Amino acid sequence: MEPIQDHEIRQAVRDRYGQIARQGAAEGDTSPAPNCCSGADVSLPPRQEAGDCRAGGCCGGEQTKQEQLGAVIGYSQSDLEGVVQGANLGLGCGNPVALASLQEGETVLDLGSGGGFDCFLTAKEVGPSGQVIGVDMTPEMIALARANAQKMGATNVEFRLGEIEHLPAADHSVDLIMSNCVINLSPDKQAVFDEAYRVLRPGGRLAVADVVATAALPDDVRQDLALVSACIGGAATIDDIEAMLQRAGFQDIKISPRDQSRALLQEWAPGGRAQDYVVSADIEAMKPQKGETEG
Repeated sequence: MEPIQDHEIRQAVRDRYGQIARQGAAEGDTSPAPNCCSGADVSLPPRQEAGDCRAGGCCGGEQTKQEQLGAVIGYSQSDLEGVVQGANLGLGCGNPVALASLQEGETVLDLGSGGGFDCFLTAKEVGPSGQVIGVDMTPEMIALARANAQKMGATNVEFRLGEIEHLPAADHSVDLIMSNCVINLSPDKQAVFDEAYRVLRPGGRLAVADVVATAALPDDVRQDLALVSACIGGAATIDDIEAMLQRAGFQDIKISPRDQSRALLQEWAPGGRAQDYVVSADIEAMKPQKGETEG
C-alpha cells in the first residue's frame, strides 16, 4: 500500500472542512450539529432521569442534541447559547477554554479555529483589553468566522488564514495556545508544537483538546484519507505527543484521556472500531520562564 502524502492529507482536510463551512454558512447552523470532524449527525446517550447532570442528562428538562453534545465534550448550556448560530459547527472533542485558566488582558491563539466558537468564548474571558487570534487553513472557515465575528460585535477577535505548522504570528507574542480536535489532522505534528513554542511568551501555556491513539493504529486506518480527515487515522499516541512536546521545549506536560468520549468517537466511523484505538484527551503544557532550564 502506497503511503499517503502530506499534501494529500492537507487537501483532503481542506476539502472536508470547506464543505462543512459552506453548509454552516448556508444553513445558519439550524440543523443538528455535526460530530467532531466527520460532519455526520451524532447519536448521543438517551436522556437521563430529571436532575441527572451526567453527559446527556437533562437536569429537569429536555435537551437539544446540540446541548447534549456540548455536555458530552464539556460545554455548558450558557456557552452554547452565548454565541451566534453558525459559530458552533460541532467540530470539537473537548473544551480547551475550560483548561486555559484565562486572565483578562491575555493574548490567545486558537489553532484551527473553524467557525470561531472557542474564540468567542475566549474573547469574553480575556475582555476588551485582551486579544484572540484564530488561525485556519480553510478559506471558507475564515470567511465564516469573520462573518460570525461581525454578527457578534467581537472587536477583540481576528481570524488569519494560515497553516498551523507555519503560524502567521510573531515570536513570543501570545500567552496561550489552544486548539480543539485539530492537531491530529496535521501530517507534521512536531512542526505544530515547535511553532506553538515559538509564538508563546516565556511562561506561556498550551491548552488543547484532541484525539489521541491508545493503541497502534492499523495501516488500513492510517492510510485511509477519510478516516484521517475524520480525526481518527492521524491520531498520535500519548507517548509520541509527550515526546514531541518535550522536543519542542515544553515542561509540566499533562495528558489526560477522557474515556467517556469513546462512545462519541465511535460515531465518527460507524461500523468500525474507533473506540478500540482512539480517545479524546486534554493536553496541557508550559513554556519555561526566562532563566529556567528548558527540556
